[in-house]
Amino acid sequence: MASGRYQFRDALKENAGLSVYNTGYEQCDSNHSWGPALRDHYLIHYVVSGQGILHCNQQTYSVGAGQLFIMYPSQVADYQADAHDPWQYSWVGFNGTDARRLVKLAGFSRQQPVLASDDPERTAALLRRIADASGNTPAADAEMAGCLYLFLAHLIRMNRQRPADDTHQTYVANALRYIQYNYANDIGVTDIARYVGISRSQLYRAFLQDFGVSPHNYLQTYRINEACSLLHDPSYSVAEVAGSVGFNDPLYFSRVFKSIKSCTPSEYRKNNT
Repeated sequence: MASGRYQFRDALKENAGLSVYNTGYEQCDSNHSWGPALRDHYLIHYVVSGQGILHCNQQTYSVGAGQLFIMYPSQVADYQADAHDPWQYSWVGFNGTDARRLVKLAGFSRQQPVLASDDPERTAALLRRIADASGNTPAADAEMAGCLYLFLAHLIRMNRQRPADDTHQTYVANALRYIQYNYANDIGVTDIARYVGISRSQLYRAFLQDFGVSPHNYLQTYRINEACSLLHDPSYSVAEVAGSVGFNDPLYFSRVFKSIKSCTPSEYRKNNT
């Protein structure tokens, strides 16, 4: 990896199975640090050389060359390069409906945020490909997401342990997939629960455990995020956008939009076109 620093931040954080939020690489200075702070997405670092420390979960982890460490959304953490042998690392920040499932399959957990790579050269190359593909265009978004899937697939292959709570994870993954493919239709929590094969109360508990919100709130937020993408195109009226994301009543759509985004659809369009 070349020395120096490169960082990319994606300006298009839309609903997707997996989206890259930021990516880059850096040769850190001695004692270079970040935090304590939190992110709104998953963030994986891979240490190519050198060493440093990670603080999270009221624990301190020593991380060196050939190891990866992760920070979870809304998790307060900080990390610092070693004073005498500062680390050089690559990173990728991401989120999406597939993110939690793939992170778990890769072997990460809040109790185990550090993993060792069995194939350091390939791990570094796959992560660097994400940065090399970066850009704020639809083609770059697609390529970054594809490279991220390849990187996570590589980590999953290295992980020899199967997740313990496979049934719960399957329910949640199927619910998210149903929302992703049907949010534009007239669906509700009952439809999601019926598709997954569990009761409404079971679905409610699963979403509360994993996302901290009810299935209804998750669905509404997903629809509004999709509406934001459409509002960037001024050729669509607000009523057309509402109908395209599952709202038959434009006035109700505007109320829900404002409750989530703190502005009306028209105001959002004016500020983001």
